[in-house]
Amino acid sequence: MSKHRSGFIAIIGRPNVGKSTLLNALLGQKIAAVSPRPQTTRRRQLGILTLENAQLIFMDTPGLHNPKHKLGEFLNQEAQEALSGVDLILWLVDASTPPTEEDANISNLLKRVPPRTPLMLVLNKIDLVNPDDESAREGEFAQLIENAKVMKISASKRLGLGELLEALIQASPEREAEYPEEQITDLYEREIAADLIREACLIQLRDEVPHSLSVRIDEFKERENPRSGTGGMAYIAATIFIERESHKGIVIGKGGEMLKSIGSAARKEIEEMGGRRVFLELRVKVSKNWRNDPNMLKQFGYGKKK
Repeated sequence: MSKHRSGFIAIIGRPNVGKSTLLNALLGQKIAAVSPRPQTTRRRQLGILTLENAQLIFMDTPGLHNPKHKLGEFLNQEAQEALSGVDLILWLVDASTPPTEEDANISNLLKRVPPRTPLMLVLNKIDLVNPDDESAREGEFAQLIENAKVMKISASKRLGLGELLEALIQASPEREAEYPEEQITDLYEREIAADLIREACLIQLRDEVPHSLSVRIDEFKERENPRSGTGGMAYIAATIFIERESHKGIVIGKGGEMLKSIGSAARKEIEEMGGRRVFLELRVKVSKNWRNDPNMLKQFGYGKKK
């Protein structure tokens, strides 16, 4: 009989390489916000996968990048702190493009990690690479880091995930499970709801707005379902914060249509996550330069640590 394995696994990489997509795919359900925009993930989040003989605790992290404001500094700190105290580091890269300056910076960061921590280099989006170029692209990334096991996957197409899971299990130490079997994340539902609202904003809005946008949950209450007279309904009131007055009209849209679209998309995701009906009320507020305001960052849970 094989022994039980349990491992803490940090997933790191530059923005928009598919870290949250990979986490959701490995868990088989959505717990992390995903969008085509960089910096969708703004905090560390655990994704807990419990199998018959193993428990893998994945730590999804913000994308490592060159920061331009205090929020960016916080995101980098969140990602870097995830590298300490884990059993394995999974460096996810976008194989559809050559290594970037940010990839080289991550490589330098990983070279300072104690060599006793195993490292896995995972080439994502391999389905977008010409088969004739695959070997050369693998070599380009492999040159950035030594002694790393190389895996190739497509998280969005679910290619190579079985092989990746088996490799992660084998690299994890032998020990008992750390979390109850039914637990899948360490975030509360209201925190995930805020991320799903922001995800809807990122998908619906133009490029110039999302980076300066954050969401605060003002109320999260369980309510009686008016149709059945029983429980099983959630009331959520949230505020979407932007930095410029000119962005307010973009987020609200003509006749409020954009805000309605955001609310509809977010409500659907939150309902699927919680398995019950949701009444979602959204408002939009301007908070100038909040990404450089320590008090606002703290309010959103992004306060830089000492």
